[in-house]
Amino acid sequence: MPQTPPDDTDFIHSEEFLRGLMKRQLRLSVTCATAFLLLLFGLPVMNYLAPDFMARRVGGFTLAWLILGVLFFPYVWIIAKWFIVRSIALEHAEVGTAADGNKRQS
Repeated sequence: MPQTPPDDTDFIHSEEFLRGLMKRQLRLSVTCATAFLLLLFGLPVMNYLAPDFMARRVGGFTLAWLILGVLFFPYVWIIAKWFIVRSIALEHAEVGTAADGNKRQS
């Protein structure tokens, strides 16, 4: 069965809907990337600006190595988990918005 192109009354294929969806997805991606980059670049900056503070011992490690060797991986997992949860919530919200928009236009 051939697919018919979406007509102008189909809200989910409208430019307004797609532009809004892409804007929200971009905002989520930029937020997650910023959180990752803050730690990635913040650790060397902190080592440079506050070497005595970063050399403090915490649990047998210096603070710098504790962050880099122990806490970095869980931090990345937390960012990934937050991205997935927010992405799924965003999809559910968009499905609801699309359904409401199509109902209004019917």
